[in-house]
Amino acid sequence: MMERKRTECPALPPGWKKEEVIRKSGLSAGKSDVYYYSPTGKKFRSKPQLSRYLGNTVDLGCFDFRTGKMMPGKLQKNKQRLRHDPLSLAKGGKPDLNTALPIRQTASIFKQPVTKVTSHPGNKVKTDLQRATEQPRQLFWEKRLKGLRSSDVTEEVLRAMDLPKGLQSVGPDSSDDTLLSAIASALHMNSSPITGQTSVAAEKNPAIWLNTSQPLCKAFTVTDDHIREQEVKVFQARRSLEEALMADGLARAAENTRELLEWKMT
Repeated sequence: MMERKRTECPALPPGWKKEEVIRKSGLSAGKSDVYYYSPTGKKFRSKPQLSRYLGNTVDLGCFDFRTGKMMPGKLQKNKQRLRHDPLSLAKGGKPDLNTALPIRQTASIFKQPVTKVTSHPGNKVKTDLQRATEQPRQLFWEKRLKGLRSSDVTEEVLRAMDLPKGLQSVGPDSSDDTLLSAIASALHMNSSPITGQTSVAAEKNPAIWLNTSQPLCKAFTVTDDHIREQEVKVFQARRSLEEALMADGLARAAENTRELLEWKMT
């Protein structure tokens, strides 16, 4: 047996009715279910259904589905609950202004507080000085490459590169080979500009005042004339490479044609 009570709902627009169904027998005797009916007779069993149907026409934030009344106190409790909900903050909710330390979100059963930094510019960040500094290397290590020569597939020694006249080596028993190795390694290993040894003291005692990040040569400057000369050399080298590749392609095509004719004749 059930008892049904249908009344008008003043909290909703005119024509809406609330129905309360009270059970009279069975294990659930005394319990009640609440339903709402629209003016057209459509039945709603929950507040989310009601909210989706009404949309923005009615604010159901403080609407109590059980009693059918607007309860502002319930809205305040919902706001306090959503203020601490991370999901609501992700959807655009207002941040929590609580000054208590946050709790680390881990799977640990113990609450682990997180250090809260309030004035970062005034804090001093500790760094490992041993890792921050560059690893030491042997002084004048480029001299170990002195006397080594590159060779081609026929083991013929290739001609060494001619350095510009403006480059003068620095250091004991220095030579063009050592200077070439130093400049080549500086170009490949350093990201900073290559300027040479800018300190005059390095010429007097390079073992003490030598800048290890720069090659073993005196300070030099690159002018516009040097750049134009290098551009001409690069253009000539690319032109020679293009001609060599074209000649190689023609030779391969001729060889393939000759092999094809010999195969047909046989």
